Amino acid sequence: MPSYTAPTKDLQFVLHNLLNVTKSDIPGYNELEPDFTSAILEEAGKLTSSVLAPLNAVGDKEGCRLENGIVYTPKGFKEAFAQVKEGGWTGLDMPEKYGGQNMPAVMGSAVGEMFSAANQAFTMYQGLTHGAASAILAHGTDAQKDTYLPNMVSCDWTGTMNLTEPHCGTDLGMMRTKAEPQDDGSYKLTGQKIFISSGEHDMADNIIHLVLAKIVGGPEGIKGVSLFIVPKFIVKDDGSLGDRNGVTVGKIEEKMGIHGNSTCVMNYDGATGYLLGEEHKGMRAMFTMMNEARLGVGMQGLAQADVAYQNALDYAKDRLQGRAVTGAENPDGPADPLIVHPDIRRSLMDQKSFVEGARAFILWGASLIDAAHRSHDKDADGLVSLMTPVIKGFLTDQGYDMTVKAQQVYGGHGYIEEWGMSQFTRDARIAQIYEGANGVQALDLVGRKLAQDGGKHVMAFFDMVKNFIKENAGQDEGFDKDFLDPLKAASKDLQAASMYFMQNGVKNPNHALAGSNDFMHMFGHVCLGLMWARMGKASMDALAGGTSDTTFYETKLATGRYYMARQLPATALHLTRIQSGADTVMALDAANF
Repeated sequence: MPSYTAPTKDLQFVLHNLLNVTKSDIPGYNELEPDFTSAILEEAGKLTSSVLAPLNAVGDKEGCRLENGIVYTPKGFKEAFAQVKEGGWTGLDMPEKYGGQNMPAVMGSAVGEMFSAANQAFTMYQGLTHGAASAILAHGTDAQKDTYLPNMVSCDWTGTMNLTEPHCGTDLGMMRTKAEPQDDGSYKLTGQKIFISSGEHDMADNIIHLVLAKIVGGPEGIKGVSLFIVPKFIVKDDGSLGDRNGVTVGKIEEKMGIHGNSTCVMNYDGATGYLLGEEHKGMRAMFTMMNEARLGVGMQGLAQADVAYQNALDYAKDRLQGRAVTGAENPDGPADPLIVHPDIRRSLMDQKSFVEGARAFILWGASLIDAAHRSHDKDADGLVSLMTPVIKGFLTDQGYDMTVKAQQVYGGHGYIEEWGMSQFTRDARIAQIYEGANGVQALDLVGRKLAQDGGKHVMAFFDMVKNFIKENAGQDEGFDKDFLDPLKAASKDLQAASMYFMQNGVKNPNHALAGSNDFMHMFGHVCLGLMWARMGKASMDALAGGTSDTTFYETKLATGRYYMARQLPATALHLTRIQSGADTVMALDAANF
């Protein structure tokens, strides 16, 4: 059975060497002293490694079952969920007013990575609840917050988001679920939603569904969509639970992965709902939840890549196959371990350099969220908005690829279920699809985010890269050559692609959209390049400062050099594809495919 070891040391490195959280002026960051964050990460690490990770294969094998309208989760999930709740992990970064611990998002993200890596399907129950609670926190009335948030923060009640219908996914303006106003101010919702993660289960007393629907008589299309709170059980005025609402499970979807999460078809038959936010402004309220979910899904790409890499590394060190071409390295054994072979090293370095770069990228993104929410920094808010499709799209595409590489290290055993590598690949695959398929993320990045606020935020990113290079150039010849020069070249490729879109996209939008996927990946590589350059500088500073842990920082530098030399040059290929335009992409008539 695969194992998982929480990367607490590396998380500490990102928090304190890279982000320097205690020196930040973001409110609450001064409390994030190394001993404090270490204690939190170590406790979360113990829980994820000893409790959640062993249930990962159980959830994959058993799945959820629907009996007489009740969904039963896999063996051990309910008890583990109780442990998670008891430890206060579900409300780590939620307001104290509603029972949370009010820690910054950067800590929630650090802990969240470990939870997702240990057991993605399990963690989705609390993850969806966090997103639903965030939407109510941002758009609900005081009465709605008081009614729902204390129990959602504790996960005594869980939450969902209901968008997709059988005939419409991304194009939500086509939805048919309707909401009829009632005399008491509530609404009656009727319709069907599909692909609802955590839609029904046996681990919470109530489930609070956030449902998109169209109010009868409202505007057509997306402008007529509103968001509603629809509880599984009606909540009485005194906070106790009343009658079962008109919402039921039609079936549980049979899926490629995340079997331990109950992905449901939900039927609404005159279910009582309460408007969340303004009439016909449902997408604005839902995007609070969706944007948080997209960042969380990007984290899932990183998390599955990490746990797959950890196990592939162990296997490569233990499995004896062949001899090193330069001479036997295990002369007393029948063969050398896999890790002596250059192609295995290449695969493992691809995985390691991605995982560590992506971890830095995710936590940097979380720090931007903290700056936006805690310091009301509009520039940070704009920058993380720009980065959201990159984090979601690039990290899940690359994360899936890394699970495939990890599976490949095992050879034939990677294809056999008992070794567990198949699950990481299957679980990672959904992250490229849900919360907006990655093609949509690329279109959002190129079609909306680049031009947002007059292009202010992408220009701010370019300036950030330029300033880092300028401030650190000439101090160390090796650092210039290994880190700064590759970053400069990749940034120039990204700027050239942006210029191509500006010059050609207006005349023919297809020229921009045909290159959107390449641009998203190019942007992701530059972001990881920036993270690696920063981590390289932080590692050199630690070594110059006389650290006793030289192996850790020298390893960090070697891993960064690998990424800059072997992965970052992919931006040149992406640029060539982008500049080829849309003509070859759109050349065939639909009938000729």
